[in-house]
Amino acid sequence: MEYLLQYVLNVQVLVFVLVVVLLKNSIKFVPQNQAYVIERFGKYQSTKEAGLNFILPFIDRISADRSLKEQAVDVPEQSAITKDNISLHVDGVLYFRVLDPYKATYGVDDYVFAVTQLAQTTMRSELGKMELDKTFEERDLLNTNIVSSINDAAGPWGIQVLRYEIKDIVPPQSVMEAMEAQMKAERVKRAQILESEGDRQAAINRAEGEKASVVLAAQADKEEQVLRAEGEAKAIVAVASAQAEALRQVGEAAATEEGQKAIQLDLATKAIEAKRAIAKESSVVLLPDGGTEASAVVAQAMTIIQSMSKGS
Repeated sequence: MEYLLQYVLNVQVLVFVLVVVLLKNSIKFVPQNQAYVIERFGKYQSTKEAGLNFILPFIDRISADRSLKEQAVDVPEQSAITKDNISLHVDGVLYFRVLDPYKATYGVDDYVFAVTQLAQTTMRSELGKMELDKTFEERDLLNTNIVSSINDAAGPWGIQVLRYEIKDIVPPQSVMEAMEAQMKAERVKRAQILESEGDRQAAINRAEGEKASVVLAAQADKEEQVLRAEGEAKAIVAVASAQAEALRQVGEAAATEEGQKAIQLDLATKAIEAKRAIAKESSVVLLPDGGTEASAVVAQAMTIIQSMSKGS
């Protein structure tokens, strides 16, 4: 009886262990961004994606573990010949990811090696379509063409090339020296052009400054002449106004008795002064008829003034 109980206990333990082993082998936890390719009896059965998955233990097996993350692969340096027959050494970096784990497993033996070799051959082909100067100027276009060509060829492998970046393009030493000499000559040319342009602009500025100076000087002279003429005109008008006012005041004064006496006295004084001046200049003295005294002269002048007053 004890032997039978022991046997049953051993069988239970064995069954429990077998169940644990079966569960362990049948439950598979697939990490994020990974995929398991499952084979059953050596033939493709399914692709298990991230999460909890079940397989048949001892019948199904994981044939491949494929990462779905973006991968970067260094493309080794290689030589290529451009359209103008210049030999270059080029290297780069290829970025790709697995889109179809089934194709990446059964479509090619080693998809990383295959896509790297494809990138090298495609890069040589694309460089052969371009001249040396274009390889430096249009590097983005070259990268785009390489990615497009690789994707066309890598479609059956379940691989998608995201981008290709050329790290370095190294021409021969002789070409580098020629390029350096060309760049130096170009820099000298640009410097001379900028210097001549500066001299031309400076000459234009000086000419414009001199022109502006002449114009301003002429304008200032014109304004000065206008102001002088206006000042002279105003002075003439002022003198004329003063003379007219003086004549008006003299006329008003002459209309009075005192004014007549003053005019008589002034005329007599001027007559005497005139005869005195004539006597100094000549030895002959002219006297009016009818008298030789100054009083006669004054009387004669008064007679003339009175006659003029009556005639007015």
